[in-house]
Amino acid sequence: MRVLLALGGNAMTSADGRARPGDQIAAARKAMAAVARLVTRTRDPVDVVITHGNGPQVGNLLVKNELAATVVPPVPLDWCGAQTQATLGFVLMDALDDELARHGSDRRSAAVVTRTLVDADDPGLTHPSKPIGRFLDKDAAAVLIEHGETWQDRGEKGWRRVVASPEPREILDGPAVRALVDAGFIVIANGGGGVPVVRSEAGLVGVEAVIDKDLGAALLAATVEADVLVIATDVPHAVLRFGTPDAEPIGQVSVEDLRTMAAAGHFASGSMGPKVDAACRFVESGGRYAVISDLDTILDAVAGTTGTVVLPNSNGG
Repeated sequence: MRVLLALGGNAMTSADGRARPGDQIAAARKAMAAVARLVTRTRDPVDVVITHGNGPQVGNLLVKNELAATVVPPVPLDWCGAQTQATLGFVLMDALDDELARHGSDRRSAAVVTRTLVDADDPGLTHPSKPIGRFLDKDAAAVLIEHGETWQDRGEKGWRRVVASPEPREILDGPAVRALVDAGFIVIANGGGGVPVVRSEAGLVGVEAVIDKDLGAALLAATVEADVLVIATDVPHAVLRFGTPDAEPIGQVSVEDLRTMAAAGHFASGSMGPKVDAACRFVESGGRYAVISDLDTILDAVAGTTGTVVLPNSNGG
């Protein structure tokens, strides 16, 4: 079995959301302990590809950009993505290799800084709308606007940066990831949805954008021909009527029924919505099933016996 495990951003921070280096290392060790259990405690061999969020880490870099903007040019957002992929890959590899050794396994890990192709004419690139980072006052935002960033006045809270969030089209480094998996490595790739690039007359060029990490995970899972996509979050299920007295966890569900629930507005666009969309996309692209659950139940999630398990439609559609 080949599994794509998508770790939410909370998997790389402390319980209260802090992202100091020590917090990230501790969180990585907890997450990789779950991966080591998956690799060493299943009867049949399991290939694992790991992807992860990087929102808090990129957020830290953006603050550094803001504080230093009058001294050095801000680091472009695609560079921030590449830097956090490499840093988190290093932290996760250390944690995973230690856990595997503790279980007596000779499996090893590898990390790939991964690029994701987007369309040069994607509407989001000319009309950025995804807010990122913290609020600033008008004068501080003006310095960054002079560097070419797009900031919007959000009223009493201040100014906030907005960027493009284009549709992921192709994992350019998918062949490298597949080769490493086929060679027996547990591979960490495509963090934060991948570093967004476009094809231009000058060749491949990085762009100032953020790819949704869950949609990037679905595309990576299809690219590496995963059987199962597990989207690990901080709740054990997707929930209907979340936050109401009639809240109901979703167990096994067909793509068609889950799409209907999403269209009825049950899943927030900034949290569970992209996870539901990603799970549906993966199954629609030929995956066996997708699971939305938490890391504590990863063995059962991979087996499809816990969490929200998204299955192909009964008619095969």
